[in-house]
Amino acid sequence: MGKYIIAGNWKMNKLPSETFDFVKEVAEATKGAECEVVCCTPYVCLAPAVEAAKGTHIKIGAENMHFEEKGAYTGEVSAEMLKDIGVEYVIMGHSERREYNNETDEGVNMKAKKALATGLVPIICCGESLEQREAGITMDWISIQIKKALADISTEDVKKVVIAYEPIWAIGTGKTATDEQAEEVCGGIRELLCKLYDCDTAKAVTIQYGGSMNAKNCAGLLAKPNIDGGLIGGASLKSADFAVITAAAK
Repeated sequence: MGKYIIAGNWKMNKLPSETFDFVKEVAEATKGAECEVVCCTPYVCLAPAVEAAKGTHIKIGAENMHFEEKGAYTGEVSAEMLKDIGVEYVIMGHSERREYNNETDEGVNMKAKKALATGLVPIICCGESLEQREAGITMDWISIQIKKALADISTEDVKKVVIAYEPIWAIGTGKTATDEQAEEVCGGIRELLCKLYDCDTAKAVTIQYGGSMNAKNCAGLLAKPNIDGGLIGGASLKSADFAVITAAAK
C-alpha cells in the first residue's frame, strides 16, 4: 500500500518564536518512527521549522499555496517560494479553506499540478458534511472532489500525491469516524483510483485519515488496510500525543 505518512496540521497555532524548539521537541519525541513524519505550519513559522528539521527525520509542509509562479497576488505564496526555503509538502483543499476562503475543486487541481511540477508533495483533502453523510451520498461527493482534483494528473504523478479523507463533521468537533466508517471511505477512494488509473497505481497512493485522530483512537484507525497515515490537527500540537500516533503507524 502507500507509504505511511503522519502529517501534523498546526492550522493557525504556534508563534514563529516557539517553532524552532517545538519542532526539535517533535523530532526527539518521534525518533525511531517507522513512517514519514511531517509538520505543516503557518507561513510565518516555515523558516524556523525548516531550520529546526535539518539533520532530523522531520519533513516540513505548508498549509496552502497559490497555483501561479509569481505575480500580482497580494498575500499569496507560490510553490517556488516554498520549495526555495526547503518545504517538501503542502496541504490543499482543506475544508476550512473551502469554507472560509472559497477554495474550489478546480483550484485544488491547479495547485496540485503546480506543486507536482515544482517537486512538492500535495496533500489533497476531501470529505463530506454531516448532511451529506446522512443523505447517503458520501462517496458520490468525495468521488466528485477527487475526480476534479486529479484532472489531467498523470499515472506517474498521482503516485506522488497524498489524499487525506477528512469528514467535515469530525474536524475539530471531538467526533471521529469509527474505524469501520473511515476504512469504508478510504477503501472507496482506493477503488476509485483503480478505476481512474489502475490498481497498482491505487495501491501506491498514500491515503490518510484526518478528523480528530488522536493518541487514544489512532491504533484502531491505522490498523485498517486502506488507511496509510493521518492528517492530524490538535494532537499535532502536543509532541507526546503526536509521538503516540507516529508509533502506531507501522
